[in-house]
Amino acid sequence: MSVGESFPGWRQVVLDTTDARGLAEFYRQLLGFAYRPGDEPPAPGRDDERGRDWLVIRPASGLPGIAFQQVDSVPETTWPEPGIPQQLHLDLTVADKAELDRQHDRALRLGARLRLDRSEDADEALRVYADPSGHTFCIFVAPG
Repeated sequence: MSVGESFPGWRQVVLDTTDARGLAEFYRQLLGFAYRPGDEPPAPGRDDERGRDWLVIRPASGLPGIAFQQVDSVPETTWPEPGIPQQLHLDLTVADKAELDRQHDRALRLGARLRLDRSEDADEALRVYADPSGHTFCIFVAPG
């Protein structure tokens, strides 16, 4: 890096989806994030115009969040089988194996689908899931 050189800041990861509101809700509940002001679900019976376009959720810490962009179709990855690669995945961490198991149950209840289970791996216990739109994400043990 050169003195005085500047760089763009990282704002968020954007996931394409055919159901922006549904996927935003999945990750909001999984991660405990909150909607960006104005992106909250509308009152029952009201039109969800924003939910058919672009939504953002963010952690309370102010760190980068996740945006959801409504599209007509998204080819679901076939990973770990050949065909359609992951293209992008999210890495999420927990402190220990007990928490890995607890989050596994939560992820499945929220609509995730297990793709790969290496939870008994002594070096790096992890599970890989597909979210409701087919994007992959990992939850793995990373103490501290």
